[in-house]
Amino acid sequence: MATTEGFVPITRAYLARYYDKYPLPPLPDAATDLAARLRALSADLAAVAPIAPDEELLKQEAASIPAHKIDENLWKNREQMEEILFLLNTSRRPVALQQKSTPEDSEIVSKLDDIEAKLKDMLKKLEQFQLKNADNVFNTVMTYMPQDFRGTLIRQQRERSERNKQAEVDSLVSAGGSIRDRYALLWKQQMERRVQLAQLGSATGVYKTLVRYLVGVPQVLLDFIRQINDNNGPMEEQRERYGPTLYTLTKLVLAIRLYLHVSLARYEQRKLEEDDIAVLQQAVTIYTEEFVKFTEFIGEVFVNAPFFISAEDAGAADARKSDEYKETIIPAGKTHEVILSVEAVNSYIAWDFSLQQGALNMVLDIGFHVEYISHSGEKTLILPYRRYEADQGNFCTVSAGSYKLVWDNSYSSFFKKSLRYKVDAVPPVVEPAVMRPVL
Repeated sequence: MATTEGFVPITRAYLARYYDKYPLPPLPDAATDLAARLRALSADLAAVAPIAPDEELLKQEAASIPAHKIDENLWKNREQMEEILFLLNTSRRPVALQQKSTPEDSEIVSKLDDIEAKLKDMLKKLEQFQLKNADNVFNTVMTYMPQDFRGTLIRQQRERSERNKQAEVDSLVSAGGSIRDRYALLWKQQMERRVQLAQLGSATGVYKTLVRYLVGVPQVLLDFIRQINDNNGPMEEQRERYGPTLYTLTKLVLAIRLYLHVSLARYEQRKLEEDDIAVLQQAVTIYTEEFVKFTEFIGEVFVNAPFFISAEDAGAADARKSDEYKETIIPAGKTHEVILSVEAVNSYIAWDFSLQQGALNMVLDIGFHVEYISHSGEKTLILPYRRYEADQGNFCTVSAGSYKLVWDNSYSSFFKKSLRYKVDAVPPVVEPAVMRPVL
C-alpha cells in the first residue's frame, strides 16, 4: 500500500500549475471551417428532398454546443463513429453504390471505403484509450487502498458491478435498442460509476454497509474520490484547458455524420459531387488525425498527473489515521476463537493476521481454520486447518449463521504466540436489479 501520510487531495490551483507544463497544440483552422462547410452542404440537400424528422434532430445536434464534460464528449465521439460506420456498411448503402452501377459509383465506393477504414481504426483506438484510462484511475486508487481483504472486496464489487452493467447493455441490444439508445445507457452507467466513487468516498449508498470495513482506508483517498468530479473541482481545470479542442472535434464528427446521412439518403436523386466528397474526405482525415493526437496527448497528461500533493504545497493539512487491528497472546497449548454472525447469504468473511516476532527471533507459525455453525448448532469445516506465519483471505458465504475463526496453538508445548489480526463479516452490497429496457 502506497503511503498517503502528509498528503492531501490535489487542488484545482495546483492542477492548473501542473497543466501549465502541458499546453495543448491548437487544432488547424480547417477543423472548424470543414464542419461549417459540411453543415452548409447538408442544408443545400434539403432542396432535393425535405428534411426528415430524424435528420432534423441530427441537424439540431450538429449545430448545438457540445457537452461540457470531457468523458461525455469522448462517449459522444464514439457514438458518432459507430453511427457513421452503420451508415457506411455495404448493406446500408444506396443500391447504385452496392452494385457499383457506373465508374462514378465505383470511385465513390472506393472513397467511402477509405473513410470507413479510417473511422474503424479511430474507433478501436478510442475504445482502447477509454479502457486503459479507466483501469489506470482504478488501479491508482487501489494503490492507496490497504493491501488486504478490503482492497480485494473493492475489486470484487467493481467486477460484479461491471458484469451487471454489461448484462444491462446486452439486454438492451437484444431488445432491439439503437446505437443512440446503447450510448445513452453507457453514459448513464458512466455517471453511476462516478456516483459510486463518491459513495465510496463518503461511505454511503451501495457502500453504506461497508462503513466498518472502510475504517483504515486513508482519509485523503476518500476525500479525493469524493470531490474529484465536482462541478468546480480539480477536473474543471482540465475541462477548461483541454475541453475546447475536444468540443471542436465533436462538432466536426457530428457534421460528418449529418452530411453522410443526408447525402446517402438522396443519392438516387443526386449523386455525390467530386468537390463535395473531397470536402468529406478532408474532414474525416483531419478529424481522425487530430483525434489521435488529442487522445495521445491527454493520455500522457493524465497518466503523469498527481493525485495527491503534500499538505505544505496545498497550504493545508488534514491527516487522520485509523487502525482496527487487534492483538492477543495465545498461550502454549491453547486456541483463540472469534465468532462472526452472518444474517444474509453473499456476505463476506474476511481476515488478515500475522504473528509478531518473538524474543528469540524464531520463525513462528500458528494453526488456523474456519468452520460454519448453523442455527441448529451443526458444524461444517469451511477452511481446512493449516499452519501459517501470516495470511489474509476472504470468502463469500452461502448460508446465514455463525462462522468461527480459530487460531490454534495447541500443538506448542512451550511457546506462546503473539497474534495481530483483524476480521470482519461484511454484508452483501445490494445493487439495483438489471431491468429489461422498454423501447
